[in-house]
Amino acid sequence: MAAEFLPAWPPAANSFILFGLVLLAGLIGGRIASWMRVLPSITGYIAIGFLLGPGMLDWLTEGALRDARIFVDISIGVVVFELGRRLDLQWARHDRWLLPSGVAESLLSFCAMFALLRHFDIAPLEAGVAATVGVATAPAVVLLDASELKADGPVTRRALWHVALNNIIAILGVALLLPFIEAGASGSPWNPAARALWLLAGSFLLGCLAFWVTRLVARFIGKSDAPQFILIVAMIVLTVGLAQSGHLSVLLALLVFGVAARNFDRDHHLIDIRFGHAARLFFIVLFVVTGATLRPDQFGSIAWIGLALVLVRLLGKALALYMLAPPALISARQAATLSLALTPMAGLAIGLTQPIYEVAPEFGARLATIVASGIAILHVIGPVATRYALVASGEGEPSEVD
Repeated sequence: MAAEFLPAWPPAANSFILFGLVLLAGLIGGRIASWMRVLPSITGYIAIGFLLGPGMLDWLTEGALRDARIFVDISIGVVVFELGRRLDLQWARHDRWLLPSGVAESLLSFCAMFALLRHFDIAPLEAGVAATVGVATAPAVVLLDASELKADGPVTRRALWHVALNNIIAILGVALLLPFIEAGASGSPWNPAARALWLLAGSFLLGCLAFWVTRLVARFIGKSDAPQFILIVAMIVLTVGLAQSGHLSVLLALLVFGVAARNFDRDHHLIDIRFGHAARLFFIVLFVVTGATLRPDQFGSIAWIGLALVLVRLLGKALALYMLAPPALISARQAATLSLALTPMAGLAIGLTQPIYEVAPEFGARLATIVASGIAILHVIGPVATRYALVASGEGEPSEVD
């Protein structure tokens, strides 16, 4: 009989063990990828998560992934807020073709994906939701690849602007469709239009409120880096919690928060906080857990549907950007590298589908069968495509990888 003061064997994992192991595994995977010189660190994070996840070794079990959900939510929150801060509305006013180009590539890629799914006899609502999710571009991939390559220039800046606009459109679209999905699944007596209005208006107001409170506190604490860093992280976590409690869109509220912090801080009480090494922690957690959600069968017999979805999505974006390149005053080469940089679709797409699982599990499961293989394929090729695009544009150097 074992002494009662000794721990149980094998020891039970807790959140601290899980968080530490995810960071350690991601660090190792990212370093191995960077040694290869042609792969971004993100590929290593995703690969190590896939290896350790339920689809392979099952060291990161389904239960462990559920426990890691809070870390993923915070990580996505930080990424989405940072993305909102990249949406410079002043630039859109000066460059009159920036907004039309972003809307055109989002709309054309949506139409291409919707037409493809309808061709395969997917129900209109399911095809619409899947195509809306497909409009989104993974912000964490583009941000991290650009950071690692120290890329800067017209293609990089436009890519980040397009990523922000892609995700605003996708988030708004899913928020509008979600109440209709919920009404169809549960027979809710509430008018879906009223539910959509609450979701959109409430999330928008929450983001504005978060910005107002942040600016108010920033006036009190001053412009020191450390206090403002703590303030921003605290407000991101608080906004995530309030949005979840109010049945609002976490992603939309944080996007509004980030956009407001960038464009409406007239007196400059907020300084431009760089998350730096702290952001890398969030990126590692997000992509290791994202990799662990992949399953080998997502690359199996239905993978060709996902591949077709990936191709028409890329073609829609490329065609729109190429057609509008002359009035936007960018070269054909820049349009090509820009469209390639918008290839990734990863963590945020999963974040967009999560509320659907919560209100309509059966609909969410059908949606997963449609988009899972496409997302899985883009997990593999998306980070590499973005890295190649930034290097090919001449704005990022492989030798600068950290």
